[in-house]
Amino acid sequence: MIKDGEPERLVCKACGFVFYQGPKLVAGALFELDGGIVLVQRDIEPGYGKWTFPGGFVEQGERAESAAKREVLEETGLEIKVGGIVGLYSYEDQVPVIAVFSGRVTGGEPQPLDETMAVEIFPRDRLPWSEMAFPSTEHALEHYLRKF
Repeated sequence: MIKDGEPERLVCKACGFVFYQGPKLVAGALFELDGGIVLVQRDIEPGYGKWTFPGGFVEQGERAESAAKREVLEETGLEIKVGGIVGLYSYEDQVPVIAVFSGRVTGGEPQPLDETMAVEIFPRDRLPWSEMAFPSTEHALEHYLRKF
């Protein structure tokens, strides 16, 4: 049953089943290598050609930290040890909720892989702020720079 004031929902007219479409969780990581912050240039929409931290959707049954580690490897060729949470970001009218963790590189060589056209290391004072893919990228970087 839909209550007054609730958002629109999909409801089966025959049986009354209500489909609650919840947010999807994205996990990513911010970390440094050779004195700078590692960012990826997206090779897909949304945000094609813009910069962000490596990350992607958490699979069903997967821990967010494991998803962040997996996505970093899939997008950059780098292996990381996942650290503490940088922040959790959600925005009105946006489906994903984004969990961003700190990380420390433990292996691999940076190279553009899945969904990535470039992997770059940016000094903290020369981040490409005007070319960020998402508000969550900017917010997470601001928090990371203050905390780590």
